[in-house]
Amino acid sequence: MESKKILVILGHPYKDSLGGKLAESYTKGAKKAGHDIKEVDLGELSFDPILHKGYKERQELEPDLVRVQEDIKWADHLVFVYPIWWGSFPALLKGFVDRTFLPGFGFKYHKDSPLWDRLLKGKSARLIMTMDGPKIFDSLVLCRAGIKIMKRSILNFCGVSPVRVTRIDKVRVRDDKNINKILQKVEKLGRQGK
Repeated sequence: MESKKILVILGHPYKDSLGGKLAESYTKGAKKAGHDIKEVDLGELSFDPILHKGYKERQELEPDLVRVQEDIKWADHLVFVYPIWWGSFPALLKGFVDRTFLPGFGFKYHKDSPLWDRLLKGKSARLIMTMDGPKIFDSLVLCRAGIKIMKRSILNFCGVSPVRVTRIDKVRVRDDKNINKILQKVEKLGRQGK
């Protein structure tokens, strides 16, 4: 198997969470397999998550965001680990996306055209998401909104493809033995670089 450059982004604001353990397991597996790994814990970054004037005026990027943009450029494969809250992802992750996946970085509109260039082509991604409810509720009631937004509206829009998804449901009622099995499966994903 070919070694990959992988960036693991923890989108949960609290590192000592199931999301933190999942990110750690993925990273552990990837390192064992010889992949080159960088990690980002959004809860430890210092940045304003609000894009105050949209795209009308350039908002200077904080040093942490400049560094993460360089890490994204470096990576072959992006791994986002986050919970589904209220059918979507945490505000911290949304703010991170708003501030980093900017025109000129993630995409570039064509002048006088509805078309755009996807500036992150050649990269793949994995979404590892946790949720309290069952997958069936996420699919039938929420229409997989947390997946669609990250996969289609953000990553595919910027050229990242394929984007694979791992949904871990009913986390409130899982026992330690079951959680350990899940962590082992995620570690295996890390070894595979998927």
